[in-house]
Amino acid sequence: MAAQFIEQIIEDPFGQAQKVAVNLSESPLAWLHARGLLSERHYLAGDRLRADWEKAGLGPRITMRWDAAPGQGRGAGMGRADPGLAQLSARERFDGAIRAAGPGLADVLWRVACAGEGLIAAEKALGWPSRAGKLVLTLALDRVAAWYRVG
Repeated sequence: MAAQFIEQIIEDPFGQAQKVAVNLSESPLAWLHARGLLSERHYLAGDRLRADWEKAGLGPRITMRWDAAPGQGRGAGMGRADPGLAQLSARERFDGAIRAAGPGLADVLWRVACAGEGLIAAEKALGWPSRAGKLVLTLALDRVAAWYRVG
């Protein structure tokens, strides 16, 4: 898999915001999958959820959106999909998947699959005991895989 990077703002241990490049091929889901801790089905479902989250534009913005400017002249953008419609569709799929995961499961799912938190960090943030996150994450991913109809 070729490295794919996104920029993300994180808070360092001193409370300062830092802009970092995140290698998506080294995501927490990819790490768990590479070590045999997640099935292919669970990995694909989590990756699809993350992709919809990104397409929907639900992540934090660090700059102004320039793509919302009106088109130039008549027929501008003809033949291309409306980015607003694609974004709304991704948002609907994301919301449906999160609803399918259910309350109590969606928290760790979002943290690991979308926000890129490691499993240990997500467990600590949620106040869970050690090793509880993997079980809850796999339950959530199982529901999301069924919702996305991942084989």
